[in-house]
Amino acid sequence: MNGYFFLSASYISAFTAIGESSFRTNLLVQCCLIPNLRLSLMTREHKGHQLQHNENFKRRRLLIFLFSVGLSPTLPSFGKTKVKSPFDEKRIVEQNKRIQRENNAPDDFPSFIREGFEVKVVAPDNYVKSESGLIFKDFEVGMGDHPKDGQQVIFHYIGYNESGRRIDSTYIQGAPAKVRLGTNGLVPGFEQGIIDMRPGGKRRIIIPPELGPPVGPSTFFSSKQFEVFDVELISVQDCQRRTIGFYSDVVCT
Repeated sequence: MNGYFFLSASYISAFTAIGESSFRTNLLVQCCLIPNLRLSLMTREHKGHQLQHNENFKRRRLLIFLFSVGLSPTLPSFGKTKVKSPFDEKRIVEQNKRIQRENNAPDDFPSFIREGFEVKVVAPDNYVKSESGLIFKDFEVGMGDHPKDGQQVIFHYIGYNESGRRIDSTYIQGAPAKVRLGTNGLVPGFEQGIIDMRPGGKRRIIIPPELGPPVGPSTFFSSKQFEVFDVELISVQDCQRRTIGFYSDVVCT
């Protein structure tokens, strides 16, 4: 019994010594190792913040450099629209007028300002714009009745492109044009512009591309542009169909 008690006491004493040593080791870990670990983590976190700060600083320096040399990167823009300033529009009109003078364009010739696929027509207030988009100005109204479909109109004209350069003229050809209305003999804009004129009238017609002639290799026009015509309506004639045997034609007098 005493031996058993002696062994138990020795075991307990040894266990107590081991436990005390373990306890001291735990205290050492808690007192020394954990603070060192925390310090290491704090050091790493500080280094991470420092690296992030350096990276942000480099980015700011790069942006400043790009802006300074005019190579600004593409930044997101919300709700921004490109607006042409009145100064830019005035400068373009002045350039157009200079080119028109070089092309000997007539007075009060309109200017055309292109913005992408859109074209703005700049003309004096005495020009009239119809619902179809046709723009015209009367120099002389004339007298008599308006021409009707089926009648023949006899007229002189001078055609210009957007820069005011003359592209065609019946005056130079030496003879007026003769066309029956309603037979697709004229481009839509030209026919709309002449059908409400009176004999003796003179008018400038500005034809938008949608009312102009077809374009392509088989036509005179190579691109969709505005066309300008100065028209002088000389006379209007009635037309009748005449048939002689197997021969049939239309006579206008």
